[in-house]
Amino acid sequence: MLRYFGFSVGLTVAALVTAVVFGGPAALLAVAVLGVLEVCLSFDNAVVNAKVLRRMSPLWRKLFLYVGIFIAVFGMRLFLPIVLVAVTAQLSIPEVWDLALSDQEAYASNVEAAAEAIYTFGGIFLLMIFLNFLFDEDRDVHWIGPIERPLSKAGRFPYLGIIIALAVIYVGSQIADPDKYATVLVSGLTGLFTYLLIGGLNELMEAPGTDEDEDVTATGGSTSGGNAGGTATKAVAGAGFAAFLYLEVLDASFSFDGVIGAFALSSDIFIIALGLGIGAFWVRSLTIYMVDKGTLEEYRYLEHGAMWAIGFLATIMILELRFHISEYITGLTGLVFIIAAVIGSVAATRREAAQAPAASAAERDEVTAGRR
Repeated sequence: MLRYFGFSVGLTVAALVTAVVFGGPAALLAVAVLGVLEVCLSFDNAVVNAKVLRRMSPLWRKLFLYVGIFIAVFGMRLFLPIVLVAVTAQLSIPEVWDLALSDQEAYASNVEAAAEAIYTFGGIFLLMIFLNFLFDEDRDVHWIGPIERPLSKAGRFPYLGIIIALAVIYVGSQIADPDKYATVLVSGLTGLFTYLLIGGLNELMEAPGTDEDEDVTATGGSTSGGNAGGTATKAVAGAGFAAFLYLEVLDASFSFDGVIGAFALSSDIFIIALGLGIGAFWVRSLTIYMVDKGTLEEYRYLEHGAMWAIGFLATIMILELRFHISEYITGLTGLVFIIAAVIGSVAATRREAAQAPAASAAERDEVTAGRR
């Protein structure tokens, strides 16, 4: 286990020591709570990461794990809120950075003022992921059968997910404050556009002959000829880039709720970055563990639980345009979906194991009767 979680444990200890040295017991508590909250909010993120990561080449896996983690910690959880405040408050990035250092309460207020844009973008992006899962016609494994089976068949209706997302954007613009109407519309459409763009890039760059469950990083060995092999290699590289981009945007969407909620515990951007950064590292460790151990194959409904948790989070983010919903409720509900999916997977496996001997006995009886 140390192979997978040793670095995260060491980093957690270092972050907690740094917090208590520079901020005292209050900072220590804030960092610890933020770290736990981020893991709870992003556990389903780790499951989706594992699904995508297992289809990436060793090179792109390393880039995601080592380069992506710095993007996740410093880019998504430290720098991105500054950029969003700069855009919404119409300030320059240096001005916002100075504000974050010199007047933390004013900075926190500006981040909260940008909440509608953040929630709508992240909510619509996550909603599209959930709808794409629900309306997948080719999926033959169903966890909540009475709901998932008919919705899977409904996927035959062209662009159904986009239609629903546009309807949700409109509803969001109506429940938000009147002065945020345009902000919600633009942010929602941007989230939808981002999802469609990344999905289009992924399909465009995907190597010929690969499907969703194959390793997109195979070097094109199935194609013959140097030119075909080179084309496949370029396609693989492109698919790896598209998957990397998808994972980073996904991580950003998951981090939004945590970033905004973090200001309830601390207005110090470095305390927030430490706490959320701990969570980001643990999510990466969980991702590696699940890929190497084949967790998604062992627990057949784990992906389903993660997707339902994503759908719930997307719904919460849109509802946040009007109502305040505690981040603890969001995180705990996501964990409930994951735990329920694991329990359901174990129960299904045990049922199959119990039925196997009975089926074998019935087959033997049929063979014996036939011989008579």
